[in-house]
Amino acid sequence: MKDFHFNSLHEPIKPLILRFGEVEDWGNVLVRTKAGQTREALAGLERLCKQLNPRFPFTYRFADEEYQKLYKSESIVDRLSNCFACLAIIISCLGLLGLAMFTAEQRTKEFGIRKVLGARVGTLFGLLSREFLLLVLVAFVVASPLAWWAMHKWLQNFAYHVNVQWWVFVLAGAMALLIALATVSFQALKVAVANPVKSLRSE
Repeated sequence: MKDFHFNSLHEPIKPLILRFGEVEDWGNVLVRTKAGQTREALAGLERLCKQLNPRFPFTYRFADEEYQKLYKSESIVDRLSNCFACLAIIISCLGLLGLAMFTAEQRTKEFGIRKVLGARVGTLFGLLSREFLLLVLVAFVVASPLAWWAMHKWLQNFAYHVNVQWWVFVLAGAMALLIALATVSFQALKVAVANPVKSLRSE
């Protein structure tokens, strides 16, 4: 038979001898059941076990559950990383929204003067959004090498693994820019379309 994994992917493929004999005092039986008929198959196997070997209890394990146990720590890390990532995105968006509101409040008269002088809504929207998108871009440039290094070190724990592709970071950066733009766009549009007379009269 060709070499195949019978342990975790953390370990390289090792030699394995499969021996089949007609007379064996012990062993396991591998059974493949049809989809949706697992209970019926287990009941039939239990009856057969009691008939052929009544002194020993019928015990069984599912192969998929055994494989899941090999990657239990990875499953926990996956769930925790997803939760913390969502929490970090929410906190970042709240901070970005607060910063956008503060900046818009500080530059209300400036935008009013620009609008009186003929600035378009798209120009004002770009002026306010550009600063925050630049901050996100700087954060992306700083975080990408660190993320690549962390992923590279984590993948070294596996005997067989893929390489981290560059497009993953480009996709993550594009999503971060879109989330930042969606967060500040409402406040930026609100300032851009505001009546300049009211902004100039405000103290």
